[in-house]
Amino acid sequence: MSPKLSRYDQLVANRRAKLDAWRTAGDAYPNDFKPDALAGELLTRYADADQAALADLRPTARIAGRLTAKRKMGRVSFGQVLDRSGQGLQIYVRKEDLGDDAYDAFKRLDVGDIVGVCGAVMRTDTGELSVQADGPIRLLVKGLVPPPEKWHGLTDVEARYRQRHIDLTVNPDVRRVFEVRAEVIRHIRRFLDDRGYVEVETPTLQALYGGANARPFTTHHNAFSTDLYLRIATELYLKRLVAGGVERVYEIGKNFRNEGVDTQHNPEFTALEFYEAYATFEDLMSLTEAMISSLAEHLHGDGVVPYQGVDIDWSGPWARMTARQAVLSAPEVEEADLADRASLVALLTRHGHKAPEHCGAGGLLMEAFDAFAEHRLIQPTFVTHYPTEVSPLSRPNAEDPEVVDRFELFVCGREIANAFSELNDPDDQRARFEAQDKAKALGDAEAHPIDEDFLSALEWGMPPTAGEGIGIDRLVMLMTDSASIRDVLLFPLLRPADGAGGADPTPP
Repeated sequence: MSPKLSRYDQLVANRRAKLDAWRTAGDAYPNDFKPDALAGELLTRYADADQAALADLRPTARIAGRLTAKRKMGRVSFGQVLDRSGQGLQIYVRKEDLGDDAYDAFKRLDVGDIVGVCGAVMRTDTGELSVQADGPIRLLVKGLVPPPEKWHGLTDVEARYRQRHIDLTVNPDVRRVFEVRAEVIRHIRRFLDDRGYVEVETPTLQALYGGANARPFTTHHNAFSTDLYLRIATELYLKRLVAGGVERVYEIGKNFRNEGVDTQHNPEFTALEFYEAYATFEDLMSLTEAMISSLAEHLHGDGVVPYQGVDIDWSGPWARMTARQAVLSAPEVEEADLADRASLVALLTRHGHKAPEHCGAGGLLMEAFDAFAEHRLIQPTFVTHYPTEVSPLSRPNAEDPEVVDRFELFVCGREIANAFSELNDPDDQRARFEAQDKAKALGDAEAHPIDEDFLSALEWGMPPTAGEGIGIDRLVMLMTDSASIRDVLLFPLLRPADGAGGADPTPP
């Protein structure tokens, strides 16, 4: 005696039985239906056309998409077809129009099937814009997996991320987030292209990682019998191009850092990096403000964007303060606390924070910034003049060699951008690399390695340059009111379900 099937397994079995019958009858996966309209376009085009106007016009349409609802009412039935426009359009199906066999075939369709419908665009007595089928509803793809219960949506967060194909179908707001993400990237490209920047691609697999303080992922190339690293940043290759005469250059691409996962971090993330010769970090502050404020205005009209209950005003001008000023703005901190390394150690220890042994006074100042200041920076704020110790690739400030010409942009207590006037003195750069090498020996796992090839490019000569990196994922989070970075990544990294491969065995 075979075991009793669960309700879910029975639904799948019923759908497979229908597919088997369809295979017997003919082509189960036809590819000859060509839609000529989208649901969203039709809803917009005929938004003001009443029942009488449509009856006079008698427009026709061929639409295709997923059947998201179906109601059987005797000799008349209704359905809802969702297509790539992200909107659903009602279909109106009458037995007298289709005939007995075609009408019965429609009734056997399941919610989740992909169908093609041809007919007149009309408005029902209840005012609903519809396509009135004038021939058989074409089954194009049999949906073998039942949709979430009553099509109310996939609400379990982990299931949404693991089964994004279902999430995109049943949660309309999710599709909108990724449409905005695409528009963010398009806007940035237009902005930089219009200013004479050249978009390039640099290696993802690198013999030596660099351009940031981060742990890399390591892999192995069999043919060369050598270890390689997934890039942690594009910086050092882009600056090689500036040294080669490509004086305005940018790249939008994936970086990989072997770090933890939380609401703001994913080991694989998208970043914009751009470099401009004969510019300073002050120039890039102005450019960044213009680029992002224009993006916010483009997406939201007035440049004021709601984020997690707070209105972020991107219109500018944005606040500016030095890293030291930012720390001193915290009520817990007094001027004497920043006097020297010992004072910073005492400050951090007094408030329950660690003071890493490998950090000098500059490094501990930034530990204090992380502890006391960062979370208070809600509206867009440029934090400038970072300690030289934590900025191995930045140009020293002409008036104070203890700091560099660098800024980071903070919004809602998180870093969005990092920029600086680039260090182009090869001897100074070598000394910085050597200091980082010593820090690595003392236990700093994220210290920057010495890159002889990059030093060679500086020795060839790189013009005075300013460069910047912007986290695309975090920027999209802010523009779409998304609380977690996973909400703006189509396929975020997840812990493997049931210990194998990340597949989720749980039915939707």
